Amino acid sequence: MFIINDIISIEEVNGDKHVERILWIDEGNVICYTIQIEKENALPIKRKISDLHQLHSEELLSFFDREPYSFIYQAEDQLSDERKLLRDKRWELIKNLVSHEPEIYESENRGRLITAEINRTSKSKGLYYKHLKQFWKRGKTKNALLPDYQNSGGKGKEKTFTDKKNGRPRKFAAVIGEGIIITDEIKRIFEVSVKRFYHTTKKNPLSTTFNLMLKTYFVADFRFDKGVKKPILLEQDKLPSLRQFRHWYEKTYQSEEKLRKRKGNRKYELENRAVLGTSVGELYGPGTKFQIDATVADVYIVSSFNRNWIIGRPVIYVVIDVFSRLVSGLYVGLEGPSWFGAMMALSNTASDKVSYCKEYGIEITKDEWDCHYLPQTLLADRGELEGYNVERLISAFNIKVENTPPYRGDWKGIVEQHFKTIHTKVKPFIPGFVDVDIKVRGDRDYRLDATLTLQEFTSVIIRCVLHHNNHHWLKEYNQDEMMINDEVSLIPRELWNWGIKNRSGKLRSYPEDIVKLHLLPTAKARVTYKGIEFNKKMRFSSETALKENWFGEARNKGSWQIPICYDPRNMSHIYLPSEDGRSYETATLLDHHKKYRDKTIEEVNYFFDYELLKTQEHDHEENQTKVDLASDIEHIVQKAKKSSDKEKVEISNNQKVNGIRENRSIEKEARRMEEAFLLADTNARQNTLSEVSGDDIPINQGLSKIELLRQKQKEKLNHAGHRQ
Repeated sequence: MFIINDIISIEEVNGDKHVERILWIDEGNVICYTIQIEKENALPIKRKISDLHQLHSEELLSFFDREPYSFIYQAEDQLSDERKLLRDKRWELIKNLVSHEPEIYESENRGRLITAEINRTSKSKGLYYKHLKQFWKRGKTKNALLPDYQNSGGKGKEKTFTDKKNGRPRKFAAVIGEGIIITDEIKRIFEVSVKRFYHTTKKNPLSTTFNLMLKTYFVADFRFDKGVKKPILLEQDKLPSLRQFRHWYEKTYQSEEKLRKRKGNRKYELENRAVLGTSVGELYGPGTKFQIDATVADVYIVSSFNRNWIIGRPVIYVVIDVFSRLVSGLYVGLEGPSWFGAMMALSNTASDKVSYCKEYGIEITKDEWDCHYLPQTLLADRGELEGYNVERLISAFNIKVENTPPYRGDWKGIVEQHFKTIHTKVKPFIPGFVDVDIKVRGDRDYRLDATLTLQEFTSVIIRCVLHHNNHHWLKEYNQDEMMINDEVSLIPRELWNWGIKNRSGKLRSYPEDIVKLHLLPTAKARVTYKGIEFNKKMRFSSETALKENWFGEARNKGSWQIPICYDPRNMSHIYLPSEDGRSYETATLLDHHKKYRDKTIEEVNYFFDYELLKTQEHDHEENQTKVDLASDIEHIVQKAKKSSDKEKVEISNNQKVNGIRENRSIEKEARRMEEAFLLADTNARQNTLSEVSGDDIPINQGLSKIELLRQKQKEKLNHAGHRQ
């Protein structure tokens, strides 16, 4: 109900009235600051929004529809140079102060802020307060600081209402009444109703808004119909008409303002703003501006480790030269949209495309994709190229980075259109493509149709890019006269080559190694006695590591960390930057880790996660078997204790210890005999027994040979016990 710059009239308990302007409202709509516009020495007042609502409900607060300082909204060309000069001088004096909201409205903070400005400018405190109060009272605009002048009549001046209704009389006024006069109070009801019922995301028609307004603000009484409370409207001649309401709305709001209120600024800027130029604009030539953006591909892919593993949808990063529409950089992976993916795409813009295509089994000539440069300006979304990471790009290559405002993806229309083209080309041919428009209940899950690996899908996208660069005709391209005279074909490669020949100078050429060094992702690896360990389990080695015996040192003195760079598209190598940061050394995967060779980091991480999943799934089963094993061991031990207790002989500890050697010898011979039985015949076993037992062991056919040996051992123990 209350908005900034509203003018309200408040009646005090003693009957005094004063007019205030709302200066600021907090995001939670809890507190606000106001200032009395008629009081000369007034300063901001802190109020609660709930108190204002209470005053309004008690009819102690009303709204002013007219702006008492409407002259401040004059056009610039209607102001004299003298007045504009004085206004600008005042503005320069207080512009820093008024930016400190809401601190400037608090007495203590205001004094501190003004004192700081006085120390800077040596102006008087009274001058600051004078201009601040004028600025606040007159609407918080720069023109509020204009010098006073008499407000003259003319076009747009509010009409003075009498007791007679303005406008054309009603046709049946004698029957239905003449209608009401649209006073300031009625206009205020109109305005509140529009804000409450029309300028919302519900997008109610104006007629619906009118009916809701009548139901809310023009009610004489209520009645109950079958338990439902229903309002009774005022008499017809006391109600505004829809025509009056519509006329007021059309007069009050411009068409742009209407759409902005209904859709919001973000959606208006995207869908309804005027488009008076092209993306090419005033671009001089190739490299003046590159656009970068990412999209999630509408296709599911599988892992190169195991094609039965569905690993989701890849992310495509594209960098396009705005002048020629040439795709200058590409990255396809599972990371993003993020700075990580943006770096990979930018790194690709400075890479040799012949080598890049060869990695994916595509043979091209240099002239088919002859682009290995960085631009003068890079346009991107706020998310990827905003913050700390982008400083590396700016400081290393002097590239100007521009970020589109939030929800203004239309500022990168060229690259957005390219994504649509890619999806159109690949959709009919790739299994696992997401087609939500035709999927109905009972249809086969398209994710189960995933067939391509990330490597294979990248190959498809590269071929789409090559087709775009070398064969796509740009129907909507805006040629200039020089292009027309030279009869340039509107194909990205032709426009690029023409621009290089006729309008070069904006492209930045850097060694590919240096670009990679600054743009490839950085991380920490650990030197261990098993190799240079990175990304959990991957191990590498390098020429320097072997020459300086890093791994031997790590075994003797412990491991240590080193900085590295890596290319997430191919984890066969990592890169060790030199101390001066101008070069790097390549470290290669160890032979027994060749399963990670030529794999992307996303695939490697997916493999690690899969291994972890399998391990965790097996943990419960293994824990159960461990419990079973412990139970079995415990049972054997308990059984042995019971047997030991039954056969226990009372002998001294010394005799027990002294008999160890003889006991061991008897047990060893018994074990030999038992094991020999498996290989020897019966006669051999009998002969062996006779040799071992001698005359001391009687032949008892009721006992086994092993039992006879054990009986002999027990007799010796018993004999020792009796002697004791």
